[in-house]
Amino acid sequence: MTPSAAMREYLAEIYRLQEDSPTVSTTNLAERLGVSAPAVPRMLKRLKSAGYVKHVPYQGVELTDRGRQAALEEIRRHRILEVFLVEIMGFSWDEVHEYADELSKGLNDALSERMAEMTGFPERCPHGEPIPDKAGNLPEVNDICIINLTVGHKGQVSRVRTHEPERLKYFASLHLVPGADIEIIGRAPFNGPMRLRVGREDVVLGLELTKSLWVT
Repeated sequence: MTPSAAMREYLAEIYRLQEDSPTVSTTNLAERLGVSAPAVPRMLKRLKSAGYVKHVPYQGVELTDRGRQAALEEIRRHRILEVFLVEIMGFSWDEVHEYADELSKGLNDALSERMAEMTGFPERCPHGEPIPDKAGNLPEVNDICIINLTVGHKGQVSRVRTHEPERLKYFASLHLVPGADIEIIGRAPFNGPMRLRVGREDVVLGLELTKSLWVT
């Protein structure tokens, strides 16, 4: 059974949520997809009967191998589309996730691969997330959330892990985008704010924002 556009959307979001937790709750899934709580169990039942997800008692759901493959195919289309929207169509990185969510529903492999060709076969989306290849293999990513580092560490921003437009606009205003060189020059105790040097400027980030910033 080939997954429908709605099924692909669910699988991709389950994959994203599984990056932070092995299993995914229906509550988290409903919140991330912006759907009603009763809608999620109905779709999960369809996905389970098709062999894309399995239920973990008292914990939630997780992708099967088949589900992971389908999720990575959808994520590839979505992230290539984001690159296309930024590099070819001139949209900003804070706009493209929502647009890609809508447009990828009608995107087939032929269109997706032409977009990849037109953008130089990118390996990262505008936010730095890796793009799976056509076989569903992810490029190796060796980075760490900046919250786990201490004063004195230097590195380069690899990923900005948020889809919230206002946060992305703020990161861009501070020049904290993939490829930016940073140094941690101060950190308040008890999970207080972190002071970073970005180029020649010093910026201060609160705890919630540091959770979105990943560096090499």
